[in-house]
Amino acid sequence: MFNFRQDFIRFAVQQKVLCFGEFQTKAGRLSPYFFNAGLFNDGASLRSLAQFYAQAILASGVPFDMLFGPAYKGIPLVAGTAIALAEQGRNVPYCYNRKEAKDHGEGGTTVGAALQGRVLIIDDVISAGTSVRESIELIRSAGAEPCGVVIALDRMERGQGELSAVQEVQQNYNIPVVSIATLNDLLGYLQDEDELAQNLHATQLYRDKYGVKND
Repeated sequence: MFNFRQDFIRFAVQQKVLCFGEFQTKAGRLSPYFFNAGLFNDGASLRSLAQFYAQAILASGVPFDMLFGPAYKGIPLVAGTAIALAEQGRNVPYCYNRKEAKDHGEGGTTVGAALQGRVLIIDDVISAGTSVRESIELIRSAGAEPCGVVIALDRMERGQGELSAVQEVQQNYNIPVVSIATLNDLLGYLQDEDELAQNLHATQLYRDKYGVKND
């Protein structure tokens, strides 16, 4: 296990982005934890988050030529990650899309570098996979190749079937999904934190009930 995974979980808890209690998911399940990446909402936390994305990308070994961030959450993520990668000596172009096409000025549906080569998609989480599907379609329509997706946290839980949303993306599009941390990393963190030990049992039960096997 890379140290940055545990460091990221700790950071998310400190920022109150990762909270414990009882939360209802979109699927109607009662989850003992909640992750809201939108709460990385100041300069210092966004900088740290982008550095974690860069670490996960470089550790994954996935070959890529540029980054793409789906609107809207992916826009600050892709810009921050591009900066963090440049600080690590890997300067790559990035691009993001608009929700509506612009019919004046430079026009079009994307902003930034032209989509070309192997494109790595930067997003916060994968829930229904809609954002990823739309991003892949946009990238392919430009003649570029989607080569992977990078997310902050993989909840590792089943969707409508036996696979998780992450596994469905990997299976349907034959591309890797890289996460900074997973539910297994969260469980490992809880085992070592006495102050949060009361949340370990509930999270493990949730994992046993709704979880999928790690690839």
